[in-house]
Amino acid sequence: MNIKNYINGEFSPPLLDDWIDNYNPTSGKVYGQIPNSTKEDVEKAYTAAKSAFPSWSSTSLEKRSQILSKIAQLINKKLPELARAETKDNGKPLQLAKAIDIPRAAANFQFFANAITQFTSDAHESIGLDAMNYTLRQPLGVVGCISPWNLPLYLFTWKIAPAIASGNCVIAKPSEITPITAYLLGEICTEAGLPKGVLNIVHGLGTTAGQAIVEHPGVKAISFTGGTETGAHIARIVAPMFKKLSLELGGKNPNIIFADCDYEEMLSTTVQSSFSNQGQICLCGSRIFVEESIYDKFKKDFVTAVSKLKVGNPFDDTTTIGALVSKPHLEKVMSYIENVSEYGGKILFGGNRVSVNNFEDGYYLQPTIIEVNDNQCKLNQEEIFGPIVTIMPFNTEEEVLDMANNVSYGLSATLWTNDLKRTMRISKNIHTGMIWVNTWLLRDLRTPFGGTKNSGVGREGGFEGLRFFTEPKNICIKY
Repeated sequence: MNIKNYINGEFSPPLLDDWIDNYNPTSGKVYGQIPNSTKEDVEKAYTAAKSAFPSWSSTSLEKRSQILSKIAQLINKKLPELARAETKDNGKPLQLAKAIDIPRAAANFQFFANAITQFTSDAHESIGLDAMNYTLRQPLGVVGCISPWNLPLYLFTWKIAPAIASGNCVIAKPSEITPITAYLLGEICTEAGLPKGVLNIVHGLGTTAGQAIVEHPGVKAISFTGGTETGAHIARIVAPMFKKLSLELGGKNPNIIFADCDYEEMLSTTVQSSFSNQGQICLCGSRIFVEESIYDKFKKDFVTAVSKLKVGNPFDDTTTIGALVSKPHLEKVMSYIENVSEYGGKILFGGNRVSVNNFEDGYYLQPTIIEVNDNQCKLNQEEIFGPIVTIMPFNTEEEVLDMANNVSYGLSATLWTNDLKRTMRISKNIHTGMIWVNTWLLRDLRTPFGGTKNSGVGREGGFEGLRFFTEPKNICIKY
């Protein structure tokens, strides 16, 4: 399947006629090509967006809301097609794409279709001074949205929806590894009646197309989700340009399990939070800390539960773990397994590539459990972003809190306990942007999403997203 850029409401090839092969991770075979766009293509997209901005920013909230709602409806209508495209491009189980990824993409548009109608300005009467202050929140102009490969349409729409809802025009770049659903979104936006130039989708490499978006002097804000090193690179570019910047980066999230938890619910959820989407979610609980008194029982039960997961063709309804997204990523994840003894770890389960019938060249890997005895080892300090988790015991609340915080990341944490006082203490003192207690990845789209330390800058979600894509302007009138 060959795809094109979506610029000014039309599909067009890259201006330099250069292309990149697109691989199917389930088979390891090339199944299409995408544009290898350059700064010339980004400039074309910017011209379209800049031209569309005056009209779109003046479009009524009701009209914007109607168009976003229509996009949401079309995503839901085309769910089977989009889910199959996502699975073929990413390698994730089809049932996961159907149940989570595509419905969430639709929900993103519907949420911001509603939210923009409730997004209010502030007013302050200066009593005694005979003055009134009111604050407008105005769109920025042309903004850049760059999204990753792990949740392609899910995270692509999470950025685009608040940007266009608040009146901006967008240059968006999906990952070059998983571009298909972004391409299909262009078709949906045209069908929904989104005006030309409001959304422009430029495909290509981060080092060329992505770099051009970040560097462009007319792009007023950058919203990026991806690796921490890339986020640091972007920050170095945009800081001297005084652009608004939102970075949602990596995580090395602790999953803290106390003996007083609801054990069976904890066990089943921990399997999910460890290996969902092949462990390729920044929110996965990749460091599992278990209270000493239940550690041996947990270790045995966890290995048994994980051994029942089926690695295989993601289009098979019985598959729970599909293919990793690319050969280079598989090799990176495997490097941690190959050096496990050097890192002081012991493999309790998994660690091997899997050969799937008729898909022998696909990028399949067993879910892997590694027991470690030092929180400072590379397995506990570096983001692996694959189906690998570590486990180790703890004795005291103070000990586990220290281990949980002693890492360069601070995105999320999961806590399992029925002790309310302990919940309050740990939740207050753990250094992450989000904490789930007795659950995992239970999301309310109204809440702020983001992390601390090397996990990023800023927040997405709810009104936080609309605030990021607008600029406050205060007006004072003396009467």
